[in-house]
Parts: sequence; structure tokens; C-alpha cells
Amino acid sequence: MFDEFEKIINSVAEKERFRVAANKLLNQCFLLKKKEDTRKDYIYVRENKELFKMYFDMIGYSVRINEDQGVIALSSDYDTGRMQFNKMESIFLLIIRLLYIEKRKEISSSYEEVIVLMEEIREKYSLLKIKNKPNMDKGTEKGMVSLFRRYNIIRNIDSDVNQADCRLVIYPSVLMALTVDDINDFYEMTEKKLQSYARYDGKNDTDDSIDEEN
Repeated sequence: MFDEFEKIINSVAEKERFRVAANKLLNQCFLLKKKEDTRKDYIYVRENKELFKMYFDMIGYSVRINEDQGVIALSSDYDTGRMQFNKMESIFLLIIRLLYIEKRKEISSSYEEVIVLMEEIREKYSLLKIKNKPNMDKGTEKGMVSLFRRYNIIRNIDSDVNQADCRLVIYPSVLMALTVDDINDFYEMTEKKLQSYARYDGKNDTDDSIDEEN
């Protein structure tokens, strides 16, 4: 196993390149082909996928490569490394998943980015009939955008995310938050999940968990 590493990573420069790409996967969860600051890492991992799979397998992770979507993700094989999201964070993630799927159906080219407005997220949220629903105020909106931007799921084009016309790019990585075979099934499942939150009574605010790469 270590002989294989030595064959490929046989210089200081290669070791550094491997280290940077591996750490981005661990810390940011997703590498995106279309995202400028992860594109080179995406290509490097894809070209050396067996090496990365072997490396992460030793520490209990699987490298998932979706070339159709241009996304590389890391997932835990032992139900560890899972990030606990509170209800607000979970709902926000589910909403942007739904918006991504809806917008993707409207876009003819797979190369075109999916862009939504903050107003559209607010509208989805307002439709949920949740008991004791927390207010999605300006601070909450900024926190949600910052959180999911950190994990390469969204990117805000406009700086002021509290403006109704603030544009957000939703990356295809949002679909890898949960493995599904059919996008329509995924849409229906996500709708049902959101409806379950409509019965949320405000208790157990942190009982949702999502893989850290998702």
C-alpha cells in the first residue's frame, strides 16, 4: 500500500499537492469542477482517485466521485464525522435542495449555473406551517449562507444576503447530501421531509444529523 503512495507521491511538491486536496475534502466536504478554487483539486483527485480512495479508506472514509455533476465528496463508512444541524439549518438545506431541483428542470444546458434569489428561499420558508416556527431574520439568513458556503453547497453572488434580490448559486453538491437513484423520487422525498417539519413542535432542536460532506 505504502509503495503505491511512494510511486506517485515521490516529491515534496506532490506531497504538498496531495495534502492540500485531501484537507479540502476533509474540511470543505465537496470539491467542485466548476468552482474556481476547487477545480484543480477536483481534477487532481479524479486523476488519482485510486490513491485517494486507498488513503481515505485507511481512516474510514469513502471518496465519492460524480463526474456527471462534477462533484467529489467524502463520506464516513462508520457513521462518524456527521455534522449535527438544528431544525433551522436542516430546513434551509432542504429548501435549497428543492429549489435546485426545480431550477435545474428549467435550465436547458447542464453547464448553466443554478441561481436563486433570497426572496425565493423566503417564500418557500413562509409556506411551511410550523408550530413555533423560528423567525428567519437577517442574522439567521447570514448564518445559513455562511454555513453552506463553507461546505461548497452555495455561493452568494451579491454581498448583502439580506436583500430580497440577492443572488445565490446552488451547486450540484446539494444533491449529494443524500444518495438517491432518481431525481423525481428525491424531490418527492424532500417535499415529504419538509412537510414533516410542519408538525415540528419546537422541541429537540438538534435531533437532525447529516453527513459532514453533505
